[in-house]
Formats: sequence, C-alpha cells, structure tokens
Amino acid sequence: MTLVLGVDTSTQSTKVLLVDATDGTVVDSRSVPHPPGTEVDPRAWPRAYDEALAGLGPAAEEARAVAIGGQQHGMVALDEGGEPVRDALLWNDTRSASAAAELIGELGGPQACADAIGSVLVASFTSTKLRWLRDAEPENAARVASVLLPHDYLSLHVSAPGTEPFTDRGDASGTGYFATAEGEWRPDLAEAALGRPFALPRIVEPGTAGGETATGAVLAGGTGDNAAAALGLGLETGDVLISIGTSGVACAVSPVPVADGSGAVAGFADAHDGFLPLVATVNAAQILDLQARWLGVDHAQLADLALAAPAGANGVTLLPYYGGERTPNRPHATGTWAGLTSRTTREDLARAAFEALLCSLADAVDHLVAAMGQQPRRILMVGGATRSPAVRALAPAVLGQPVVLPPPGEYVALGAARQAAWALAGTDAPPTWPLPGTRLLEADPTPHVREAYAALRDRS
Repeated sequence: MTLVLGVDTSTQSTKVLLVDATDGTVVDSRSVPHPPGTEVDPRAWPRAYDEALAGLGPAAEEARAVAIGGQQHGMVALDEGGEPVRDALLWNDTRSASAAAELIGELGGPQACADAIGSVLVASFTSTKLRWLRDAEPENAARVASVLLPHDYLSLHVSAPGTEPFTDRGDASGTGYFATAEGEWRPDLAEAALGRPFALPRIVEPGTAGGETATGAVLAGGTGDNAAAALGLGLETGDVLISIGTSGVACAVSPVPVADGSGAVAGFADAHDGFLPLVATVNAAQILDLQARWLGVDHAQLADLALAAPAGANGVTLLPYYGGERTPNRPHATGTWAGLTSRTTREDLARAAFEALLCSLADAVDHLVAAMGQQPRRILMVGGATRSPAVRALAPAVLGQPVVLPPPGEYVALGAARQAAWALAGTDAPPTWPLPGTRLLEADPTPHVREAYAALRDRS
C-alpha cells in the first residue's frame, strides 16, 4: 500500500488523513482544534498539525507524499525573520470592508476589478486586509517582508529546511493580487494594497511538487479549501457543489474563467487546469448553532422541532446575517426576524433557521447559474451540517431539485491527499478515486419559502 497524507487547515481545526493512494481509502485520521476567532496567531496551526500527526503514530512516517488544503484569503504577514508581524486576519474578519471599497475604486470599479483578478473584492480577500494593515497599523505594515496564505504557512512548516515559500493558483486567486485568467501574480496590486512591495510565494503548477518534507516525502503545492474539496469529490463540469460548514459555499468547475462584475461570483482558479467560480456566505452552520443554543436543545432536537413545523414556518422568516454577510455584500448587517406573532412556536423558530440557511445557499446557486449561463446537471451537498435530518429533508425542497449527498467525509483533506498522490505519480491527471455510498435526496419543491425569504432580503 502506498500511503499519502492529506491535510485540511481550516478555520476550526487541522485535520489529517492517511490515505491509500491507489483508491483513496482513508486508513486513519486525526483532528486538532484551532483557537476560535477571526484573528488568530498562525503559529497555532503548525502546533495543531504536529499534534495531529503524532496522533497517527508511526504509520504517518510511511506517507510518501503530503499536500495541504486550507482556509482561503487569510493574511499571514511575516517579517524578515519569517515570524508573524501580528495575528493572522482570517477570511471571516470583516474589518477591511471599507478598504475593499477603496481598492475597487482604485481599480476602476467593480467590472474592472473582476476583469483584473477574476473577482470583485470583498472584506474576505487578502489585499483588503493588507490595506487595512497599512492604514490601521502602519508600524506593523512597515515590518512586513512577505505575505502567505494559511495553507502556504503550514506547507512551509512541513517543508525541508531552506525551502522557498510556495502556493498554488487556486489559493492565490483569492488574494486580490493574482490575475486568475492569466495565472500569474500582480505585484503592482500587492504593492498598492500594502503601500510597499513584499515577497510573494512561487506558484507551483498543478500536479507537481513544491518541495519535500524533512523526511523526504513529496510535498505538493496544496490549495484552497474549496478547490481541494472539488478535487476530493471529483467534481465535473455541470456539477454544483454546496458546502455547509463555517461558511456556506456554492461552486462549480469551469473550463473558462468567470469575471462577474456584480461581485456575487468569485472567479477563482481550481486545483487542476480550470476554474472554480464560487459564491460564499459568511453565515452557514452557525445559524443552526445559535438557534440550538437559544432554544436550549441539541442539534438532533433542533431538527426534530423543525420537521414538526410546516414549510414556511407559519409565516416566520429569518435573514441570517448574524456575522455580517459576504453574499449579498453586507459586511455590517445583523440577523433579522420577521413574522413573529403570539402564536409563533419553538417549532416555527427552528424551521425558520433551517429554511434561512438553505434559502441563502439557494441564492448562491442562482448567482452561480446566472454567471455561468447553465443550469446544474447535479447538485452535491457536503459539510458537517448535512448530518442533520432536517437539512437533508429540506434541502431538495428549498433548492427545488434533487440533491446528491456523498457519504460523510473530510473532503478538503481527501482532495489534498488526491493532490499529493498526483504529485507523487507525476501523471497528467490526478488518480481516479471512486465515491461510493452517495444518496439522492428528493422532496416536493416549496417555492413559497424562497419567495418569503427574498421579500425580506430585498426590503432589509
């Protein structure tokens, strides 16, 4: 058995999978949590990786290749000695919203911005955080020698001594200073964001090695979490993937780049040789976490409550922008409830939370369809929240079409493992790994639920 290691350094934790490179079978896995918050000392991530790797025991030493997928956009600013200048600002830190608007204006407006980098900047993007750093912490900005993304920072930790920092086109396309259609850095945009030049990591081509680990294993380029998940699921043209985790995501693989001047669709690159148009929401699984806490129930009980209420929650509607929102771009928004009466029940409140989550994701799919000009052949749904019976029951009803549910898995880490196996094999394409055990979820559509949600969204 040839073993490879796939890693997901996510917002919440580091997950490592030991995988059989032949068929993608997961042999063992470990997970170690990260500190909470939108501002985190990046040195916590290597510590979590080392702890997770140690948990795998001697078997981890047999891995012949490693790749790391990670949360996108995060700003890891390093000084001349390679030490963090300050805590990393993560993708879900919205303090740079005004900086995003400023940078868009400097580029000539939203469409010009999308034409330059593939996306219209929002507070998530690295360049906006660098502009915030320039203005809010000039002393720290003056110390910045290089800037890495979270997965780059962990790749550097895993690399043999002397390895130059590297990244891939998929994660680079979320920085705000990478020309996605051309596949190259825009150092001028990076300098404009921070106000001074800084070093950028080299771009590793898909399917090739960025270096070696200290033990001599092949180290692939790694990629962003969404590109890794698409690779792990074997996403094909015509498929739309919905992921419900800390963030909500709808994405699809495309052979051509997308430059959506409305800003709804980010025109990212994928981990192969194509593109990954993507719509993201800040609020996803936390909508259910909050609702369970407020109602004093666990997630299983929350699902039971929701399924006991009728579609439309007896007129209760939620706009779930608790942490601000990225799609639509409302970084300073808050959650809004409507339709509450003296007859509203706990069941209605639970149902409204699930419907809000799914309506938000259905809007994301609609944006994706509009930008790509084609209806999805299949909708796949993954993420921790898909374990909920209520999510499974209500998703096809709200989305208005059947939903393919792959078996539970850590698909970002699995995609990273597939990338590692690809770099090890040196072939033109990644290995073909089966995806057994998928389920088809079906339900009668409930268009009135989306209509009520859209009405609240548009008047808020």
